[in-house]
Amino acid sequence: MKAFCCLLVLLMVTVSACGSDRPGTDAATPDPPARTSAPLGQTFESDLRLAKELSESYWQQTFSADGLAYRPVTAFTPYRGAGGPDCGGEPSIPNNAFYCPIGHFIAYDADWMRKLYDEMGDGAIYVIIPHELGHAVQAQLNSDFRLGVERELQADCYAGGTLSALVRSGALQTEPGDRDELLFNLAAAGDPTDDWLRPDAHGTAEQRQAVFARGYNEGTRAC
Repeated sequence: MKAFCCLLVLLMVTVSACGSDRPGTDAATPDPPARTSAPLGQTFESDLRLAKELSESYWQQTFSADGLAYRPVTAFTPYRGAGGPDCGGEPSIPNNAFYCPIGHFIAYDADWMRKLYDEMGDGAIYVIIPHELGHAVQAQLNSDFRLGVERELQADCYAGGTLSALVRSGALQTEPGDRDELLFNLAAAGDPTDDWLRPDAHGTAEQRQAVFARGYNEGTRAC
């Protein structure tokens, strides 16, 4: 099983974007999916499926441990270019992945995602998909934020906590080079400036790396 994650013990910078009144117990450790004739985690398509299935399994168990019911996303939809589904009347855009609360689905530009996979490794998938599922969690918890960047950084933190739990459970295994691959993907996705007032701000490379590390090292409860 090909997998992606790493322990970022050097990135313990604190970025305040959320509180602690949300699910996230470290006891949630999902079981690996049943084996099929086509092993998961060896191709682009199977890595997408693995990232989605294991991440949702983690959140289902985490919600259940807190007496809540997690609602899986209704669709996981690939598209190409500008041909994706709209979200509340807003058209999809190329080179993007997004969670839509209206319809509770995730969509992604498959050509763009494959290019990231080919050029930057499978780490792109294991950062982006748990991040988008983090937005699905926020929607179910009715999380409120003053700024959009706080929402994005919390989703990064959730992604780090999710991957950490999956590695500890044995559902994912690390590989040589995963640490550098993760840092590279997060840095590439960072904003060039620290302008938190921009509606599309996601945080700088350093901020995204730091909150991901917080989630990985401390669990999703710390997000």
